[in-house]
Amino acid sequence: MSDTRGRRGRRLIMLCGTLALALVAGSGIAHATPEVTVQPAATVPLPPELDPGFYRPSAEAIAAAAPGEILAARQINPANFGVIPLNVDAWQLSYRSNNSRGEAIPAVTTVLKPRGSTPDKLLSVQIAVDSLAAYCAPSYAVQQWSAAPVLGQVVVPLEFMIAQGALQQGWAIAIPDHQGPAEAFGAGPLAGRITLDGIRAAENFDPLRLAPDTRIGMYGYSGGAIATGHAAELRQSYAPGLNIVAAAQGGVPADLGPVLLNGNNGIWSGMIMTAILGLSREYPEFDAVLDRDLDPLGAALATTKGGLCVQWNTVLAPFLNITGFLRTEGDPLDDPVVRDVLARTRMGKAVPDMPLYIWQGNPDELIPVGPVNTLVDTYCRNPAANVQYTREHLAEHITTEITGAGPALLWMRDRLNGIPVQPGCRTFDAGSLALDPAGLQLTAESFGEVLASFFGKASGVK
Repeated sequence: MSDTRGRRGRRLIMLCGTLALALVAGSGIAHATPEVTVQPAATVPLPPELDPGFYRPSAEAIAAAAPGEILAARQINPANFGVIPLNVDAWQLSYRSNNSRGEAIPAVTTVLKPRGSTPDKLLSVQIAVDSLAAYCAPSYAVQQWSAAPVLGQVVVPLEFMIAQGALQQGWAIAIPDHQGPAEAFGAGPLAGRITLDGIRAAENFDPLRLAPDTRIGMYGYSGGAIATGHAAELRQSYAPGLNIVAAAQGGVPADLGPVLLNGNNGIWSGMIMTAILGLSREYPEFDAVLDRDLDPLGAALATTKGGLCVQWNTVLAPFLNITGFLRTEGDPLDDPVVRDVLARTRMGKAVPDMPLYIWQGNPDELIPVGPVNTLVDTYCRNPAANVQYTREHLAEHITTEITGAGPALLWMRDRLNGIPVQPGCRTFDAGSLALDPAGLQLTAESFGEVLASFFGKASGVK
């Protein structure tokens, strides 16, 4: 009799335990990520267009996963300029994210760390992709024997060297394909969600060996600042559980309307048209406006640009009268759909709940400084805002990225080391950020370490 009662008791305990686990899973308090088999690295990687098994999981698998849940993982062989191998631990993660309408989509991030390390710091680096084809994405372009660098993706290889400055500090890094599966360049809310879910995926990936109390930062310039800035604004509402302690962004496209007006008929108009086409891939109503109103020349350029990386999209037909391609009465920017998309992609809707470091060229021939000043003023009307804003006056768009990288990474290093930042908002004006001796030293050391990596030195291993 006692044995029967004992068996019944054990069954009751097991049943209660099963119900408790089910309730926890259903409540969203905890979500166990299924174990994923890590595939070996390919000798010659395929571009995403030819690799749907990894980049395009089934719709059912995506919908069944939680945001940031890993669907597939594989090792990769990272390399500078697609040729020179980088001596680090590196993987790619395919995971579930959400688009700006809350619909489940696939996403990919590339995670790297110094060999054999257990990092307690992670920097999510949003590289400026600025392109309209999947083979231009960072996950493909950073791999050895990738064809992307010779097919026009010149920005990713250069910014990948800046990202290696974080590896050399001993940090792990995550580089998301933040434009999403449709390569929706310019769609900031989409890029912000993909970035945050990429950080979740990195935290969920056991081989990365992140410490439980890992401190997280975000970094991006220009097209990468679109993703970084929106991720910073979205973190509190979309991913409040992430321990993001700082964000650094430069060359900030805070408002795409003034960027368009500033660049129309200018040397950067080819890139700006690329961003317009990218927005149409995330906002169907905007795509319908382009289908309806683009004149034949604009439509031909849209078709041509739709499969190109940043280099060719920028040099193809500069000095474009972009607004002139739209057959509308009056200013095309006054169209209700256009106004709505520009409003949705404008930064300043929420004050980031982390310290911000912002740097901006003044003048910057691509990204005007005025909307960045407005963004900082908008944030700083809130007493809780914490912003350090630096304007560089001997500047233009490309050089400001290089001169500002060292000071930004130094600031980020203090935040990831737990050094408190001065409360409130501060604005500084500098002739040239290249004259910052500490920043210049870090930049020189970083590029020296990149050069040493060309000869096999392990990044981040002292």
